[in-house]
Amino acid sequence: MVELLQRIGLDPDRLLFGNPLSDWVYALGLGVVSFLTLLFLHRQLGARTRRFAGHELPPGLRLLLQLQRRTKVSALFAVSLLVGSKFLDLGPRSERLSTGVIVVLVALQLGLWASAAVRFYLEKQTATTRNGKPQAMVTIAQFVANLAIWAIVVLLALDNLGFQVKTLLAGLGIGGIAVALAVQNVLGDLFASVSIALDKPFEVGDSLTLESGYSGIVEAVGIKSTRLRSTSGEQIVVANAELVKARIRNFGRLAERRSVFRFVVALDTAAADLAAVPQIVRAAVVAQPRGSFERAHLVGFVARGPEYEASFVVAGQDYTQFLDVQQAIHLAIAAEFERRGIRLAPPV
Repeated sequence: MVELLQRIGLDPDRLLFGNPLSDWVYALGLGVVSFLTLLFLHRQLGARTRRFAGHELPPGLRLLLQLQRRTKVSALFAVSLLVGSKFLDLGPRSERLSTGVIVVLVALQLGLWASAAVRFYLEKQTATTRNGKPQAMVTIAQFVANLAIWAIVVLLALDNLGFQVKTLLAGLGIGGIAVALAVQNVLGDLFASVSIALDKPFEVGDSLTLESGYSGIVEAVGIKSTRLRSTSGEQIVVANAELVKARIRNFGRLAERRSVFRFVVALDTAAADLAAVPQIVRAAVVAQPRGSFERAHLVGFVARGPEYEASFVVAGQDYTQFLDVQQAIHLAIAAEFERRGIRLAPPV
């Protein structure tokens, strides 16, 4: 390199901004080589990404491809500058300025990677949702995560550019307390929405019954409130903070519905008919394709007569279908009782 500079008529030892010209040439060459190498690897990884598009890949490889898509050329340039600057003595002021610029560019890239990684994790967590509509949950959690990520990136950038971050944080802390007190209800609903997004106690499309007595199907989960559509047609809006604290019965995750019922037959029923009642109930349940018989027993004698308890299960979560099966079973039992002459005890 020294001989090349001498051949073109340049003095290798000539100082330029405090560094010999040969050092500048070495730094420039190493920076260019580093940038071209990183750019080549970035382009190759992008080409592989397009080649594997539509294929089922392991989670680790899919995350790597997501990070590649969010990688900016400015970050590669910053790394190349950092590598090349190691050959130069720029002085305290110039060194601080160049380091600050490089750190800012790298911090921006790390923020993009962190945001992409959080989104990948959230989408992976919600990929198995029953109704395939996890977007609202992902958007809420992503918003809060991005807020935290970019707050850290901005503070890191300001610190490296020479701003007094501690003083700024102290001022923001005092102002933040005042703002938090003013909008504590809104913040409570916001963090409750994040809790719902991560814990997933219910999803869009689930049928809920709340502790307060309200019930309906979940239509949307927002940053502040959740909207239900009641069985009578009106929309119910509930604050997310209230939902997190309340007891919720989620019928949307039923795999089956159970019916337990009791009945009393007349006192003058013959012993043979008393013994036949459990078999009558069993036959009525088994006759239904979706019905699954559990038990039917004579549990005791009350003032009205012999008392029975029976239970059966109906597969599926559709309530109308459950009522249809339950009705068919009760009608079949009533028809068989009528054929055999078994009477139910009259009410007291």
